[in-house]
Amino acid sequence: MSITWHLRDFEPADLEAIVRLDAESGTTDEPPAFTLADVIDCLGRCPAVVATAAGRLVGVAVSRVDHDRAWVVRIALSPQWRRRGLGSALLSELEHRLLAAGVSRISALLPEGETGSVAFANSGFRSRAGLSYYEKTEPVSPRSASLLTALGGAVPWAGLWDRIAGMTLEKTLIERRLVLPLSYPEVANEHGVRPPSAVVLFGPPGTGKTTFARAVASRLAWPFVELFPSRLATAEGGLAGALNDAFGRLAELEHVLVFIDEVEEIAAARRPGTASVTVVNELLQSLVTFRERSGRLLVCATNSVRELDAAFLRHGRFDYVLPIGPPDIGARQALWQQYLDEDEVDIDALVRATDGFTPADVEHTARTVAQQTFERTMDAGHRCHASTADFLAAIAGVRPTLTPGMVSAFAEDIEQFARR
Repeated sequence: MSITWHLRDFEPADLEAIVRLDAESGTTDEPPAFTLADVIDCLGRCPAVVATAAGRLVGVAVSRVDHDRAWVVRIALSPQWRRRGLGSALLSELEHRLLAAGVSRISALLPEGETGSVAFANSGFRSRAGLSYYEKTEPVSPRSASLLTALGGAVPWAGLWDRIAGMTLEKTLIERRLVLPLSYPEVANEHGVRPPSAVVLFGPPGTGKTTFARAVASRLAWPFVELFPSRLATAEGGLAGALNDAFGRLAELEHVLVFIDEVEEIAAARRPGTASVTVVNELLQSLVTFRERSGRLLVCATNSVRELDAAFLRHGRFDYVLPIGPPDIGARQALWQQYLDEDEVDIDALVRATDGFTPADVEHTARTVAQQTFERTMDAGHRCHASTADFLAAIAGVRPTLTPGMVSAFAEDIEQFARR
């Protein structure tokens, strides 16, 4: 199993390791646009993020901030960590810190093919001809940055969509119904297509509804803000007042994807004489106001679509009601490929053995085997490797999230509620 990295802010004790890393990171003979002295001058004054793995510093991204503009003056990676997604992860972490500092434009200048080129492209930066000039305009203005931070929101990493393994049917449906019209609203309007404003994702627990919502925000390069019903319920003024306040603040953002998980907690069928009537009415009114402006999308997720209030799902309120089901054979194959580094492991056997597993179940099983293999390595004093038998034994010890009854109920819900 592969070792993962840990991202954190730069600390003065990292300086010596960064100098060594900078010397081994280059992939071209061209000198960098910013010298090592420039990089060192920025460390400690401007946001910088480092990555560590197995106790070693293996990556760094350093910025220089000039008012509302920032330059990425260096992205350096240990050679064995190239093309594994680390550069993109470093840029994402650095971008969040720059956004909080009021930066609205991030640029980079580096020789063609130098370390970081792929990371910039994967993170949504545009390459300009000549000097390989990379530039990215933030979807959140400096004025909105503090509001977004207060709401607990952020722009997800640009490569999140591509990291969703398998789930081809769901990805295709969401790409065509949501991402395309929201990305190209002028073309959509030419064809009489109104970009969606609100959708419901439903399906059994653990099938990836939250991941899909984040991935859509990633594809659109929009801020992602999650509203938690349990937190809203404890706010001063009650749940209905908290909903009104939250949507009022969200209206100040130019673009935003708002996500509400387990929406049945606040949109269950109304019972006369209870507070549920006020809450559902407030949510429906907020939805009407939310839909009046473009550049925003509300995604609600539920494991129990049949519990939702009938008025909540009515046409004109939600554009689509989309099922997110358990992974099929192809999806499970792709999921396992994410976690396997061992050539001798029979992936087909794992796929057959995990019928009914959700993506979360597969990840849990893979992490279990990774921990067991790590412990064997430490006990034996040499590198141990996981076998097919190790994985099958771990699979046998996992209780799948989905039961046959849940899968059957999901099929019935598709027939009754899906709107695609």
